[in-house]
Amino acid sequence: MRRVVVTGLGLVTPLGADVETTWSNLIAGKSGAGMITHFDASNQKCLIACEVKGKDHPWGFDPDKRVDHKVQRQVDPFIIYGIDAAGQALEDAGLTELTEEQKVRAGCSIGSGIGGLPGIESEALLLAEKGPGRVSPHFVHGRLINLISGQVSIKYG
Repeated sequence: MRRVVVTGLGLVTPLGADVETTWSNLIAGKSGAGMITHFDASNQKCLIACEVKGKDHPWGFDPDKRVDHKVQRQVDPFIIYGIDAAGQALEDAGLTELTEEQKVRAGCSIGSGIGGLPGIESEALLLAEKGPGRVSPHFVHGRLINLISGQVSIKYG
């Protein structure tokens, strides 16, 4: 029988940028739903979504806390959320300074529903309009859903 041990938690959600805020808002019956702001949705049938709020919102997300600005420019937002949530979990577990032996024995579970579509769309339009020389060299590793774990491994070892 294998044991699973949860040592730390991290969340970036439409209800908050950390575990405590998300849980407090959930218990208080607040909603993360609102008008779509991340793109022009005026010609869409649905104008409401549950988006992660920006840092100017009372429970918004500030990517600068744990994610280098250079990385923020290279990857889609869902990867930034994953890197930040992983950092929160490591801090929560008291595992910010791991030895090499601990790194080999450590693991984590990262969940994401979907990601990368806005970046794929913008790069496809750029390819069509300006040619392959303008496509970002970070296109693949900045958009694929399974690269949250890769970016987390790079940052936290």
